[in-house]
Amino acid sequence: MMSSEYYYLIAGLPNISIEDSKLPYTVLEFREEVAHQLSETDQALLRLLFLKFDNRNLLQQIRYPDGKPDLQGSITPDEFGELIRDPEQPLSDGRKKYSPDYMKTFLLVYLAADEKEEQSVIPREDRLAALYYEYAMQCGNAFVAAWFELNLHINNLLTAITCRKYGLNRADYIVGDSEYAQLFRTSGARDFGLGSAWEYLPAVQRIAEESSLLVRERKLDRLKWDWLEEHTVFKTFTVESLLAWLLKLELAERWTKLDGEAGEQAFRRIVGVMKTGSSNALEEFKRNNKK
Repeated sequence: MMSSEYYYLIAGLPNISIEDSKLPYTVLEFREEVAHQLSETDQALLRLLFLKFDNRNLLQQIRYPDGKPDLQGSITPDEFGELIRDPEQPLSDGRKKYSPDYMKTFLLVYLAADEKEEQSVIPREDRLAALYYEYAMQCGNAFVAAWFELNLHINNLLTAITCRKYGLNRADYIVGDSEYAQLFRTSGARDFGLGSAWEYLPAVQRIAEESSLLVRERKLDRLKWDWLEEHTVFKTFTVESLLAWLLKLELAERWTKLDGEAGEQAFRRIVGVMKTGSSNALEEFKRNNKK
């Protein structure tokens, strides 16, 4: 399908702002409404954006098989059970299923480590996230790949800054094998040896200095919102613009749900733990602040 065929779909989208308290759709409602209108290739890109919810469901299925899954994921608990029992086999229930190879890789590595009773210092969430980002950045769509790359760099930079501030080993928390990831792990320079190579480095460093978690998170989301607009300015009626609108909807929806006081209290508590030198502090921080 040519991107111009989305003209009427995209032309009908309402304007939204990250400050909106009421939104025209939930993310899940919008996904369900547009999915059947996309080409098969573009449906795969849409699914790709939602795999983070399947990642959460996969981890929950490993830990708490009877837990309630996140409905924004598309793989069911039964299907995950089948995948966990035999990661090398495709899901099979008579329908075409979307079982990403990176999940199979994660399960094979995870299950092998369990059998050998090996414990990695890198949390399971981060091992799975690293595989997800690598998989997503190979999707073949430049816009989607760049979006995942942006988020990976932001997350790694914030992690590196936090580790440096509280004396934690960066190598235990930085994910991925890119050149940037290696610099975040090893460089002693203030700019982690990136210089002017990454244009968002100064902005993210300034945001990381914010003492308020809420201010920091809002500025990060604003940076991402601006990135989405800048990278679709010449793609008005393409699938990229449709996906960007969905991602902006997700950012705005996040702020309609965020409890400011609870977020600040959690942040202060976790930073207090960090200052005691706990090796698990950053892991707790990341668990309590998942997007």
